[in-house]
Amino acid sequence: MTLTPGAFVRTGVLVLLVVVVQISGIQSMPILGGTIDLVPLFVAAVAIYAGSISGALVGFTTGILLDLAIGQTLGLSSLVLTALGYGVGRYRDLRDPAHGLLPIPVAAAATAGYLAAVAGVSFMLEIGASVSILVLRQAVITTLLNVAIALPFFALVRRTLRPVLAVDPLQRMRRRAGAEPTAAGPLGLRGLEVNR
Repeated sequence: MTLTPGAFVRTGVLVLLVVVVQISGIQSMPILGGTIDLVPLFVAAVAIYAGSISGALVGFTTGILLDLAIGQTLGLSSLVLTALGYGVGRYRDLRDPAHGLLPIPVAAAATAGYLAAVAGVSFMLEIGASVSILVLRQAVITTLLNVAIALPFFALVRRTLRPVLAVDPLQRMRRRAGAEPTAAGPLGLRGLEVNR
């Protein structure tokens, strides 16, 4: 992501919008025993399109805002979302993914990882934490609901962030489809020419 004032404003508005919509509307609408969770989807979308540093920054700010808004242990969500944003962004940095259906596995992994990490950290921090099989059922349903909305949500985030991205993911896919295959170096060094 290009670090310009426009990028900060655009991303900040998105962070605020996602947290407000999640807390005020979506969290109170259960579907089949689970709820849609936009927070890990948003952090994963920014990380997959903008990289690991931007993903970690957006994860941290989204987590702090979420913790302050709902009054839970300060730093719980920001710790988990920072790691989530960095991990998804690092995957993007190393693998350089450009597949059209990539949001589906990224949404599944990000949501399941987020829910498991939040449960683990809150279980370690809180003395009176309880464990139930219903929590596991709700986590599975939430993951499936997030996977169901992953493609349009990732497309919306990509369209909103497109002017501030260093390289547009759609341009990268078109370039690869029309370009001749080149010799690739070791993992993470794709695009470098190999002299033989």
